[in-house]
Amino acid sequence: MKRALMILAGLVLAAFLLVAGYVGGRRHPQATPADGLALPASDAGGKKVLYWYDPMVPAQHFAKPGLSPMGMQMVPKYADEGAAKDVIRIDPATVQNLGVRTAPVERRVLASAIRVPGTISWDLRQAVTVSARVDAVITKLDVRAPYTTVAAGAPLAELLAPQWSSALAEYGALQRAQSADAKGLRAAALQRLKVLGLTAAEIQGVRHGSGAAITLRAPQAGVVTTLDVREGQRVNVGQTLMTINGLSTVWVEAALPQAVAGVVRAGTPVAVRVDALPGQRFHGTVETLLPDIDSATRTQRARIVIDNPDGALSPGMFATVQLSPAPGEAVPVVPDDALIATGSQARVVVAEGDGHFRAVPVRIGRAAGGYTEILDGLTGGEKVVVSGQFLIDSEASLSGALERLNDTTAEPVPAASTPMPGMPMGGKP
Repeated sequence: MKRALMILAGLVLAAFLLVAGYVGGRRHPQATPADGLALPASDAGGKKVLYWYDPMVPAQHFAKPGLSPMGMQMVPKYADEGAAKDVIRIDPATVQNLGVRTAPVERRVLASAIRVPGTISWDLRQAVTVSARVDAVITKLDVRAPYTTVAAGAPLAELLAPQWSSALAEYGALQRAQSADAKGLRAAALQRLKVLGLTAAEIQGVRHGSGAAITLRAPQAGVVTTLDVREGQRVNVGQTLMTINGLSTVWVEAALPQAVAGVVRAGTPVAVRVDALPGQRFHGTVETLLPDIDSATRTQRARIVIDNPDGALSPGMFATVQLSPAPGEAVPVVPDDALIATGSQARVVVAEGDGHFRAVPVRIGRAAGGYTEILDGLTGGEKVVVSGQFLIDSEASLSGALERLNDTTAEPVPAASTPMPGMPMGGKP
């Protein structure tokens, strides 16, 4: 008895499921591909319908509306939609739901201020080398460590040199000579002392013939950047003793990207800031663009001369350099938000009006103040999408518009339309 009841319940359940499936199929018929089937001439709005398609699979066409094999609600393809191979159409209600915003392509002069990193370095034009003019012995060294600051005329070292002693003795012996020949010899002796590196003050301050040491003095104010000798050392003629660098001016070497190096010229005004001196700005000009390109960073260096009278700027400091080249001509520009960057190119989505959009490849130039220069692809006056363009670009990819845009030899193919009120791009609920 129990077994008979179980069999009867199973038959009732199967019959119920069969009826439910039949009714569901009548309510939501699944469309079949339009293989030779007659298509409706128009929809409820009177527009001529060519076929229905799934936005996720636009290449598959169906004869009737309904659900696609993927379970997506299909949309109609109308006969009056644009046949341009790079244009897509989106229902105005969908455009409004997506919050699509546009901006005009303007022609304007881009902000010319350029900010780049830089480094403070010595002004090598102020470097002076102190060397030995004769064979000598350093009897006293007044500067005993590198990076010692010296004033102009400050003592650097005392040297004892036999050549100086003999030349001084000869000059002293001819001091009181009255004949013309003796005066000529005295002038020649004085010239010899100058060739040996002695100044008039040093000549007058040494006791003639005594063999006293000669004091070398700083030819200019600055910093002793190199010290190559020690006290008591014997030096040969021409040997470098030390190097003095002035600090009244310094160089700033700024690294310019190649995209902006072309607008910088000699004489371009510059403002420099350093972290060590907040709130201070140092002004100067570009002296020259160095002819070599850094192989690692692909940047070109600009040499800038900055006045440094109080020595506040020290070589080795990092700096922020702002260059102000002369303004150029007005060029087509778009907001930075309008650009869609890909691996091989950049493009924008142009609004054609009435829900039609077109993906346009562009060649970009400089960027400044939130705008990017367009070198090719736009001329000015067009409207580009600045919000929601990525969704439109994705729809263009699904409909094949971008592939047709890149394939100039392909036959024109009708672009897919997406009048899907209340549904996001791509057909996903």
